[in-house]
Amino acid sequence: MTPEKKVAARSLKIVIGALVVLFLLFLSYYTINEGERGVLLRYGKIVKVADPGLGFKIPFIERIEKISTRNQALVYEGVQAYSRDQQPATMKVSVSFHLQPSDIAAVYATYNTIDALKERLIIRQLPTQLENVFGQYTAISAVQDRTRLVQDLQNAIRKAIVGPVIIDSVQIENIDFSDAYEKSIEDRMKAEVAIATRRQNLETEKIQAQIAVTQAQAEADSRLAAAKAEAESIRLKGAAEAEVIRLRGQSIRENPALIELTTAEKWDGKLPQTMLPNATVPFISTTR
Repeated sequence: MTPEKKVAARSLKIVIGALVVLFLLFLSYYTINEGERGVLLRYGKIVKVADPGLGFKIPFIERIEKISTRNQALVYEGVQAYSRDQQPATMKVSVSFHLQPSDIAAVYATYNTIDALKERLIIRQLPTQLENVFGQYTAISAVQDRTRLVQDLQNAIRKAIVGPVIIDSVQIENIDFSDAYEKSIEDRMKAEVAIATRRQNLETEKIQAQIAVTQAQAEADSRLAAAKAEAESIRLKGAAEAEVIRLRGQSIRENPALIELTTAEKWDGKLPQTMLPNATVPFISTTR
């Protein structure tokens, strides 16, 4: 082999060696994002759970499986159940959950993937618990007291699911009854609204009647008070006039000459123009 060929062969080996090193370096590191944990496996055995950040593994011997610890939602549609009064309903239910970082190894060892965990833990329990809880409510109470229904379902699912998963919340997003029953509920609600409106109107009329009675009573009291005041005024005026007459009579009795004085004061100095028949003394009137 010529020297040129030897140099070329050596250069090729160096390039190949460098590429292999780079390839091995590329396969030897991994990154874990926030909201995830990595399960480091060596020949399929769990070595450790890797936290977010940069990590290294042995190429072809070790591998990393990423599992999310973020909040996730499972939406389950078409769940059917019967109410206590035997009304069928179709519901849409959502379950929000997450995994604890400390449980990631158990999750992978038992379920391998989150999808398998959802299937075995949540989806299997959801229809059963919904049937049990919904069956405790009548159709109308399920609609009117939906908040308590959701709370009871959430408590039942949390109690039934035993495993490395945290149930954050459960929501019943929709409840569909048969068209005939929904129409009957609508009619019933309209009737209840009409009754409530009528009751409110009756209360308003009652209050208005009470106001009218109060106003009439006040007006009657006012008139009575005015009449009493007027009567009292007349009584006092009459009493005053009687007192004047009494005093005047007393004065006349005590002073007989007062009559002559009063007559003289009222006489205008003219003789009377009219004489009484067969009278010799002229008639003098003392009144004007």
